[in-house]
Amino acid sequence: MPSTVIAHFDYNPETKTLGIRFVSGAVYHYHGVPAAIYQKFKTAQSKGTYFNQFIKDVYPFERRA
Repeated sequence: MPSTVIAHFDYNPETKTLGIRFVSGAVYHYHGVPAAIYQKFKTAQSKGTYFNQFIKDVYPFERRA
């Protein structure tokens, strides 16, 4: 999963929560993300582009320490 923006991500299908750790070290949890969106994110050629188009500013989030 090489990405210049996203270092790691995981998904909890029970809570529909997508966790993303950015290369900056910031960690965000996005809530209410459907499994289909996660699957497309997982296979996207560019994780950063997909994130900006389909996740950022779409789903509520919280920043984690």
